[in-house]
Amino acid sequence: MFKRFRRLRINETLRNLVQETTITADDFIYPLFVREGSGIKTEVSSMPGVYQMSLDEILKECEYLVSINLKSIILFAIPDVKDSVGSECLCEQSIISRTIKAIKEKFPQMFVVTDLCFCEYTDHGHCGILDPKTQTVDNDKTLEISAQQAIVHARAGADMIAPSGMMDGIITTLRNALDENGFRNLPIMAYSTKFASGYYGPFRDVAESTPSFGDRRTYQMNPANRLEAIEESLEDEKEGADILMVKPALAFLDVIRDIRNASNLPLCVYNVSGEYAMLKHAGLAGLIDYERVMMETMIAFKRAGANIIISYHAKEVCELLRNSK
Repeated sequence: MFKRFRRLRINETLRNLVQETTITADDFIYPLFVREGSGIKTEVSSMPGVYQMSLDEILKECEYLVSINLKSIILFAIPDVKDSVGSECLCEQSIISRTIKAIKEKFPQMFVVTDLCFCEYTDHGHCGILDPKTQTVDNDKTLEISAQQAIVHARAGADMIAPSGMMDGIITTLRNALDENGFRNLPIMAYSTKFASGYYGPFRDVAESTPSFGDRRTYQMNPANRLEAIEESLEDEKEGADILMVKPALAFLDVIRDIRNASNLPLCVYNVSGEYAMLKHAGLAGLIDYERVMMETMIAFKRAGANIIISYHAKEVCELLRNSK
């Protein structure tokens, strides 16, 4: 006697009843990129459907996101002025601060996560203050200004802070700074396992954050290192992170599962720009059934162990979910 697995597949309703992994709008955080000006909505050629937007356009976008039940965003800012330490993002009137305030005032139900880093704000494109001798980021000096940036975000009304620079000790630094300034209940989502990946290429187009020299391999993780990846996330958990993350997602499904097995904290994955661009351009070229492959990819992230997905596909996924009801 052999097992007839197909008994549970022949009827569509039964297939849905026994489906193990599901996708909902509550799984997603959608990245938005704000820049100075008004009436600006510039599509990024490498990422069709992704835009740099001025604040007025960001507010229009948030109104639409709420209408499709997409209630969480992660905010990146592109300033007009950059310098060696990214001082613009340390100002209470920075573009990121003004945008947080405007979104929370008009859409208080929108959950606003802020990316905390310096690569968008520095003239050299690296994620902190440079050490002139080693020509890489000075870890401890960058921790000091990261704490300042966190307080700016918190005072503006951010609902969660996500430090992406991969500085050692960043979670301890931010947790202490937030607690000491009265923000004990503000959660931190750690970019706890972030690899020095080639999949980030298109992001540097939209965020205008390409390093002016070298790369980020002295502070982001070696993609070949599985055990170190687990240690990175477990260390951030010890330091007080509320949510862990694996970035990128698609080429690191094994690491997602490893961390899911090692920690009980909520786990986020960042479905990054290169992953998005590959599917998008393949779909536009007629090489794949875009919507089907997109949804299959999202299910893969959930099946691997993710609770939360940051994705440029999020708006399209939520549109499909709404239309399927």
